[in-house]
Amino acid sequence: MRRKILALMAAALTFGAVAASPPAARAEIEVDVNRGDIQPLPIAIPALSGGQVGADIAGVITSNLENSGLFRPLDPASFIERDLNVAVTPRFPDWKAINAQALINGAVVDDGGRLRVDFRLWDVFSGQQLLGLQFTASPENWRRVAHKISDAVYERLTGEKGYFDTRVAFVAESGGRIKRVTRLAIMDQDGANPTYLTDGGFIVMTPRFSPTSQEITYMELRPEGSAIYLLNLESGRREKLGDFPGMVFSPRFSPDGGRVAFSVERGGNSDIYVMNLKSRTSQRLTSDPAIDTSPSFSPDGSQIVFNSDRGGSPQLYVMSAAGGGARRISFGEGRYTTPVWSPTGEYIAFTKQTGGSFHIGIMRADGSSERILTTSYLDEGPTWAPNGRVLMFFREEPGGGPRLWTVDVTGRILRPNPRQGSGSDPAWSPLLQ
Repeated sequence: MRRKILALMAAALTFGAVAASPPAARAEIEVDVNRGDIQPLPIAIPALSGGQVGADIAGVITSNLENSGLFRPLDPASFIERDLNVAVTPRFPDWKAINAQALINGAVVDDGGRLRVDFRLWDVFSGQQLLGLQFTASPENWRRVAHKISDAVYERLTGEKGYFDTRVAFVAESGGRIKRVTRLAIMDQDGANPTYLTDGGFIVMTPRFSPTSQEITYMELRPEGSAIYLLNLESGRREKLGDFPGMVFSPRFSPDGGRVAFSVERGGNSDIYVMNLKSRTSQRLTSDPAIDTSPSFSPDGSQIVFNSDRGGSPQLYVMSAAGGGARRISFGEGRYTTPVWSPTGEYIAFTKQTGGSFHIGIMRADGSSERILTTSYLDEGPTWAPNGRVLMFFREEPGGGPRLWTVDVTGRILRPNPRQGSGSDPAWSPLLQ
């Protein structure tokens, strides 16, 4: 059953270039993602030829690019040229007439029980082909093909890696506040293919992906106490991460996947530990008489950011991954919690509470350039997309359940995740292989 759950993650896909444009043929339509006043790029995405699956693939590409906030897919009703042939150059005047700046066309062929998908990306105004790629996959993995095409288009036009061929682990919540049921769940980043990984018999919290996307660590709370578990998504094997006196929580993998950092609470004091997964030996990293929790490694594994109330209120600190040398980096008004280092190392995201509001924010690793991205009754628990451009978090309004949202690092592109239903504690996977 577990193997079936993550079939999409293990499915074979081939990814190769076909008839790509010469390197010197650069488009004038590339998106500058660092500008704060980005106007979404008008892009035409007709249904790929090949029947319903071609239309479905185009629909997923359309949703992905539109939800990024950087692209404006044009209404298919406005298209003048119809029934495009992937082997024939489009009639660019027809696309210029509707102000399309970029055009995607393609074809899907059932090649003996395997889908073969060819697609092209065109610069409408120069009439040049920017990408020509081919994918093969089993028919049930057509959505992954759509995500891979979306990533390729995103990267070609923005210069940054895409983030669409990814998964999100989260805590699915149901029931009332008194009899709340929580289940570990996983889905595609766009909310599709949600699947439960636990049965709701116990409270689960803070799932986190390994760098390989094949393993999750999370905390489970039972009547006899809490424990941290490792769950292999391919085999379904689950194992407990040691026995510790007191409450254990907030696990997170190191960038190489060889260690897990976590917190242990005893007698009102919590400290940060790290365990070597190969030797199963653990090391205590902090010993301050305060609450130290929510550790997150830097991308190179040399440092850890965490939050601590050692200064009187929850603030962010950075220390060596071996322990020691902790220095405070947050000095703004309010309480700072749940820090997480970006995959690029450029920023640290965090939850901030000021007055009666919660915020998701980012700052540099030295604490400079703090930027508040969101504000609401309750915003919490940021997680980074693998390209370091987008964050997912959960938001809760008075009287309602938590929902998953995304925001980009400018704070301008803020959207609810398409998945319906309550969810919290999201964890974004790396790009799938």
